Amino acid sequence: MRGKRAGWRAIAVAGCAMWLGVGMAGAQALAVQATAPGADQSTARAATATSPVQGAARSTQLVVGGYDGTVPIIHRNGHAYVELEGLAEVTGSTLGFQGKTIVLNLPAPATPEVQTAAPAPAPVAPPEPKGFSRDFLRAGVEQMTVVREWRSAVENAVRTNNPVDESWVAGYRQTAQSRMAMTQANATTDADREALPLLEDATSMVGELTDRFLALRKTVSYVDPKSLDDDPLDKKITACAQGMAAMAVPGGQFQDVDSCH
Repeated sequence: MRGKRAGWRAIAVAGCAMWLGVGMAGAQALAVQATAPGADQSTARAATATSPVQGAARSTQLVVGGYDGTVPIIHRNGHAYVELEGLAEVTGSTLGFQGKTIVLNLPAPATPEVQTAAPAPAPVAPPEPKGFSRDFLRAGVEQMTVVREWRSAVENAVRTNNPVDESWVAGYRQTAQSRMAMTQANATTDADREALPLLEDATSMVGELTDRFLALRKTVSYVDPKSLDDDPLDKKITACAQGMAAMAVPGGQFQDVDSCH
């Protein structure tokens, strides 16, 4: 019975050697080593005698990439022989039998960890520009230019004793409305929006001054050329225009002008 077990072990090791690709010569050498410890020494010598593997053996260590530990390797006549149990232990494998062949079942490869890309940072909104914007100042200057020209036309008509007539006043009204709409559309900063009511008030005041002289023309035939010398509304329009011009600087901060209210 003991001789029969030794024979099976020799066959199994020989089959494993063929599975690992060490060749029949290596299988025969492993068969010699697999002889049962209690077997007759003459049987071992006989197996050695029939084996083509001859010569002295030397040992090294096998390192399997990705695993800890080493496995002994025996080199004999140009062939390398690995201890199966040690290889299975290092790699976490199992040994199985398929007929006369030993099968080394390697563990399933570990599933690689999926690296989740970090979410892209939310875009940072640029800081809102402070002070007057250039587009608003350009539109505002054009609007105040219309206001000054409109006032000068009324003043010139009064001082030269010419009637203030709606026929030519209508052109100033239309231009002022158009420029005012453009100014409102270009108010983008806090300073722009704060200054916008001053421009609207200045436009309203020159319109009010014009309407007064239009009404006088319907009731009287003569208007004193010096009517505007001490006129509070006319002086207020002039002071408003000067105050607005003083702060009309790109990036400048809003400063209230009392005369524009």
